[in-house]
Amino acid sequence: MRLVIVSGRSGSGKSTALDVLEDNGFYCIDNLPAGLLPELAERALLHTELLHPQVAVSIDARNLPSQLKRFPDLLAEVRARHIQCHVLYLDAADETLLKRFSETRRRHPLTNENRSLAEAIHDEEALLGPIVDLADLKIDTTHLNLYQLRDTLKLRLLNTPEPGTAFLIESFGFKRGMPVDADLVFDVRCLPNPYWKADLREHSGLDQPVIDYLAAQDEVEELFQDIHAYLAKWLPRYAASNRAYVTVAIGCTGGHHRSVYLAERLGEALRGRLKNLQVRHRDLS
Repeated sequence: MRLVIVSGRSGSGKSTALDVLEDNGFYCIDNLPAGLLPELAERALLHTELLHPQVAVSIDARNLPSQLKRFPDLLAEVRARHIQCHVLYLDAADETLLKRFSETRRRHPLTNENRSLAEAIHDEEALLGPIVDLADLKIDTTHLNLYQLRDTLKLRLLNTPEPGTAFLIESFGFKRGMPVDADLVFDVRCLPNPYWKADLREHSGLDQPVIDYLAAQDEVEELFQDIHAYLAKWLPRYAASNRAYVTVAIGCTGGHHRSVYLAERLGEALRGRLKNLQVRHRDLS
């Protein structure tokens, strides 16, 4: 049995996550009282109609605070039944969540006559603290539209055919902010920038002209070798520590050229050592 627990602050994309999982064969339950989690897991294990049941539940700030405080014990009780259980936590910047609520005119579950929307968004972060600390995978949706979020969820949650740690090498641009869900970050802005070459500007690190240009730079090769040596040594140790997800972020200024090129090369070089390794380019679109 596989159980995915979806949580996060209101407006971060939890409903989208449940939709994606439901579209891919999961039985989904929104706003499950946290105290029912062990009972649900037990019933799913006894389900006889599905050989490999897949269940996803949303547990968030609509729960009673006392139930959320019990979450660590409830999760431990589920995992003691030898159930494959992953906790997904979605979040976004406060300003982004405020904008999303303003645009949709939805009511935040924690707002009332004495608590403003901004205060509710801030308080929700503390309320969900017991879940944040135990999340296997955190996704920052600040810069993701609906379609990008769907693609990210499919890549991270569903595209893992082999057991073990799921590794992601992600390129990004610092001008749009550093990924808050990254476990390791490498800044490659010190390298020659194809953006300043007029004939390369409109290409990306996936295109042959940019690949040829960067491959000919000694500094690029030197940094690639250093990062590769570090990851080849230490990522298997992350896997040995039973981490479910590990994200390696490679950043340049715009996230179009240098970071994309290096992320692709690193992914190709490490696939022989690591199972479940994927490459994603956050800002290439």
